[in-house]
Amino acid sequence: MSLEIRKFVDYSELVHIEGFKKTEKPLHIFAVAAVITNPWSGKFIEDLKPEIHAYAPTIGEELSKRIIKLAGGPDNIEAYGKAAVVGTEGEIEHGSAFTHTLRFGNFYRNAVGAKSYLVFTNTRAPANGPIMIPLMDKHDPGKRSHYHTIQFAISDSPAANEIVIALGGANGGRPHHRIGDRYQDLKELGNDVDDPAKK
Repeated sequence: MSLEIRKFVDYSELVHIEGFKKTEKPLHIFAVAAVITNPWSGKFIEDLKPEIHAYAPTIGEELSKRIIKLAGGPDNIEAYGKAAVVGTEGEIEHGSAFTHTLRFGNFYRNAVGAKSYLVFTNTRAPANGPIMIPLMDKHDPGKRSHYHTIQFAISDSPAANEIVIALGGANGGRPHHRIGDRYQDLKELGNDVDDPAKK
């Protein structure tokens, strides 16, 4: 079975006012998604690796090209993330299979010169279900200003035998962010920055 991509979907919003106050610069939040046929739909498959190796690089490369174009270049992506939504005839594991492999994520990570891991969600939903992509700073996972969540939906996707795979990004942090970074909390609590659970 070859990879079947039914369509690509772009999502974009430009925020000028947040919290009753104008932003210093418009916040651009955006995402691209691929709606693909789930190769494992409707049955239990023990070994997912052949399809992961065959399809994940193609999806990762194409979505990365598309999101960078939507952003206007890699330097316009400060925060990033990913998501998969599996239709009702699939397992959440099927979405995870495509998003949790370096064969997928490294295209985006390398394209924007990121150091942070790609934060994620993997869910199951019917068509028009929420696609939620968490974001964080591409270099610093403790930079709370860049914790965003993109939410959108595709009216006819995912069909029961499909998976929606998406990448998200933002050109900056939340407007008027004022809750600080996690490092200040760690300092105040006397916790180790490199091992937050340890005193």
